[in-house]
Parts: sequence; structure tokens; C-alpha cells
Amino acid sequence: MTNPPPQPSRRQSTTSHLVLLVGVLLFALGVGLAGLYPSRAWIAALRWGGIAVLAAAGSRRSTLTYWIFFSMLLGVEIGLDRPRFAEHLRVFSDIFLRLIKVIVAPLIVGTLVTGIAAHGNLRSMGRIGLKSLIYFEIVTTLALLIGVVAIDISRAGEGLSLPQAPADAAVPTQIQAPLRWDDFLLHIFPENIAKAVAENQILQVSLFAILFGIALARLPETKRAPMLQFCRSLTDTMFSLTKIVMYFAPVGVGAAMAYTVGHMGIGVLLPLGKLLITGYAALLALFLLVFVPVAWMAGLPLLRLAKAVAEPATIAFATSASEAALPRAMERMEAFGVPRHIVAFVIPAGYSFNMDGSALYLSLASIFVAQAAGIRMSLSEQLFMVFALMLTSKGVAGVPRAVLVVLLATASTFHLPTEPIFIILGIDALMDMARTSVNVIGNCLACAVVARWEGTAFTR
Repeated sequence: MTNPPPQPSRRQSTTSHLVLLVGVLLFALGVGLAGLYPSRAWIAALRWGGIAVLAAAGSRRSTLTYWIFFSMLLGVEIGLDRPRFAEHLRVFSDIFLRLIKVIVAPLIVGTLVTGIAAHGNLRSMGRIGLKSLIYFEIVTTLALLIGVVAIDISRAGEGLSLPQAPADAAVPTQIQAPLRWDDFLLHIFPENIAKAVAENQILQVSLFAILFGIALARLPETKRAPMLQFCRSLTDTMFSLTKIVMYFAPVGVGAAMAYTVGHMGIGVLLPLGKLLITGYAALLALFLLVFVPVAWMAGLPLLRLAKAVAEPATIAFATSASEAALPRAMERMEAFGVPRHIVAFVIPAGYSFNMDGSALYLSLASIFVAQAAGIRMSLSEQLFMVFALMLTSKGVAGVPRAVLVVLLATASTFHLPTEPIFIILGIDALMDMARTSVNVIGNCLACAVVARWEGTAFTR
């Protein structure tokens, strides 16, 4: 019998975290001093020392999240030290952009069709399915609106001036033109699905996938099964392809950050800090203004519910993966008192249709991109964007770095620039932990609320 691999001791883990903290502090100190004393060799040496420490710490950390963060800092350094060289690195971020774009349409088709046909059988899902979907859409919409309100208040993207804006002067004009509701309504209906995919019209692709999924759900099992299996295979294949493409993410993110800092200087980091603070504040507002009142109105025992969701939420926060918390979330909700048949339907369905934390951040980040491009969106345009995100975000939350996939789809639909999206990806790892925890908490809450609507009585 083979022995299990040795686990790092608490002392080793503490030492590793201290080394990581030292590297970040050295780099941050070097960046801060660069604004006061530009072109000083010892300040650049301080930053490179921090990067060297982080590289050494990363030799024991093989996670993609860590190396995306490291490449972002390295890109900042290259942009500061070699701005002309950094201009030529943009090609690598463009390559990464193309690799992601080619995934978007088939991934959205596969996830939406699978989610609707597998979980939304119109003849069998009954009361539980209908109540779940209504709850999902209401809470997800509230999360999207909170994200819009939060970024409209903080205006985090307004301090970021894109260098290519003068060349793309036509883009803001196109966005700011009066938008008629009937034109928008007609635009979301595809006349040719191949044309919609070729032109990257994600709203049209999403609507086609929803209608296709509903039609598939109406068929008998013998006719539905082959197509459903194909869509599941397509979804799994695109997930696998996304994981492969994401191995190139450190290069793409680092190159985009180097190019941006080389053009704009170190001031680009200030809007990112404001966006990060805005994101955490908005997630807290979602918890206090939506989750807590919903639980209270449903008559749920708040303390018991908090204890039940604490462990799966912690797992989600530590791993930044909702799937890692799925088994424990289902176990804890059964122990909380939710009947097994409700748990088995609501929580898996919620992983496709009820990603509240991700929805909030997507609306926040999309408006941030518009603000960074100098585009002032009216209230109606922001509401249209919320509607688009309601469709394009369904089911994609299981993809690593799904925010990039959905943001690129939204940017294509609303003709927004892509450069700020790569900058956002630099702090996405810091946001991912919080929004993933909120996703898991939201699904557990949905499970308990639906059970309460079905007459389940929970002990206090």
C-alpha cells in the first residue's frame, strides 16, 4: 500500500504566506515610490526584488490563479521599465482574446440547452421547477441591478482613459445614439443562427438556445436523449477547451497589463482598486438587502441557516469553485431539513440559473468597461445590458474565469472595447473568492425558500 503524499505543516504554510506577503509589500512599495521618485534605479530594483520573491513563492504554488496574479504584476513592471517594448506585447493579449471569443457561442448554446432540457422539462418539473425558476430570475435580476447601482455610485471606471479612444471615436457615438425599444426587441431575434454565430450576436444565440432547449424539453425521452447527450458532450468539450485556453491566461493578462501600463503609466491601478472595493461592497449589499430579507420573509431560522451554509461557503471561498462546494452544500441542506427531492432539483439547477454573485459582478464590470471607454450609458441602455446579462450568464458560471467569457460576449453585443476587460481579469482572482461564496449561499437559500413554499416546517 502506498503512503499518501506528505501534507505541508502549519509552520511551512505560515512561512509560505509570509514570503508571499513580503513579495507583495516590496512590489507595492516600489510602485508607490515610483510615483514620487520616477526613474530611480533602486526603486526599480525594489520592485524586481518583490517579483523575485513572488516567483520563488510561486514555485510551490502551481495554481493558475496565482500565476495570473503574478503575471499581472510582472506586466506592470515591464510596462513601467520598458514601455516601448510593452507595445509589441499586445499581440499576445489579442491572441488570448481570439481564443476566448471562439468558445463563447458554442459554450452558451451547450449550457443553455442542457440546463433547460435537463432541468426544465416542461411536462415534469411541476410546481418545484416553476417556483425555482421564478425565484432564480427575481433574485438574479436584483443582483444585477445592485451591481449597476454600485458602479454608478462609485464611477470606478471613469479614471481609466483608454489610449485608443480617439481612434475609435465612432464607438461612443454608436452607443449613445437614441435606442428604440422596438429596434432592440427585433434585434434579439435571429433570422439565421449561423449568421448570428459568425457575427458574434450573443443575444440572438442565447435566445435561439433557450427556444431550442424548450422545444427539446417537449419531446419524448427517446427523441430528446440523443440531442441532449450531444449538447452535454458539446458543453463538456467547451469546458475542457476553456481550461486549455486558460493556461495561456497568464501570458495574455501579463501582456495586456504591460501594454496598458506602458501607455498610461501606473495610474491605471487606481480604478482597479476602486472596482475591487465597489465589488465587495456590492456583494455585502446583496447579502444584507436581498438574502437576509428573503430568508426572514420566508420564515427561515436565520441562525440555523447561517450554520448550515457556513461550511460550503467557506469551501467555495477557499477554492474559488462552486462545484467543489456542491456535495457538501447538498448534504448540509438535507441536514437543515430540506427534503431530498427538492435539494436534488434546486441546487443543481441553481448552478445554471442562480449565480447571484457572478451576476452582480458581471453587471458591475460591464458598466465599468463602458465608463473606462468614456461611454455614458443611459438608464434604458443599462437596463438592456442587464437583460442581456440575464441571458448570457446562464450556465456559464461553471467555466474557469467565466467572467471573461460573458464580458466579451456583452462587449460584442454593446460594441464596447475589450482592453479594460483584460485589466479587470488582473483582479478577478481577488473577486472570484467572494462572488463564488455568494453563489453557493444564494443556491442554499433558494433551496430552503422553495422547500418553505412547499410547506416544509423548519425547527428554530
